[in-house]
Amino acid sequence: MNKSELIEAIAGATDIPKSTAGKALDTLMETIIAALKEGDTVSIIGFGTFTVKERAARTGRNPRTGESIAIAASKTPAFKAGKAFKDAVQ
Repeated sequence: MNKSELIEAIAGATDIPKSTAGKALDTLMETIIAALKEGDTVSIIGFGTFTVKERAARTGRNPRTGESIAIAASKTPAFKAGKAFKDAVQ
């Protein structure tokens, strides 16, 4: 399922226009991204938790030359599914 199919499903299930469903989905994603940028955690009970994980700096290898390269520390978004979500998928 892609974004447009998700918007169609939301619109069909809630009897709202696709444009309104699209705005709602875009607003949800923008709000989650903004919260993660500020260092917050977003928890949706029954669905899951969005967090930001920090990756330490490390040394890697260039597979073509075998040369060692330094990989800088970074932050990456993470999602942990909630129990109800996990149970629904199984």
